[in-house]
Amino acid sequence: QLQLVESGGGVVQLGGSLRLSCAGSGITLGPSATTWFRRVPGKEREGVSYISSSGDRTTYADSVKGRFTTSRDNAKNTVYLQMNSLKPEDTAVYFCAAGLKRPIYGSSWSTPTLYTYWGQGTQVTVSS
Repeated sequence: QLQLVESGGGVVQLGGSLRLSCAGSGITLGPSATTWFRRVPGKEREGVSYISSSGDRTTYADSVKGRFTTSRDNAKNTVYLQMNSLKPEDTAVYFCAAGLKRPIYGSSWSTPTLYTYWGQGTQVTVSS
């Protein structure tokens, strides 16, 4: 079964840090750009960060710039999201997505329907 598996979520206090991992299961992430999304109940999925297949290009949502960093270790078939200075508004279920259906341009990296593979999500809760 081809899937992505997220881990690393949890409960953290305001200003704390967490590192999320996205591992490929039956999927080799190396050739694929990978994006982190998050979803709050009642809202649409929001693109958080994008990393190219080689890792040489990254993009972030304005809401997380300067606080979140995405990276990848293709030897471990894993993509990471380091989240620092967490705020209550970062509370959400975080998903990783890979397998772009077509090349991206501009801000289209944050369009959920462009991705083929998704993980089940990991809950991040930031308490104040």
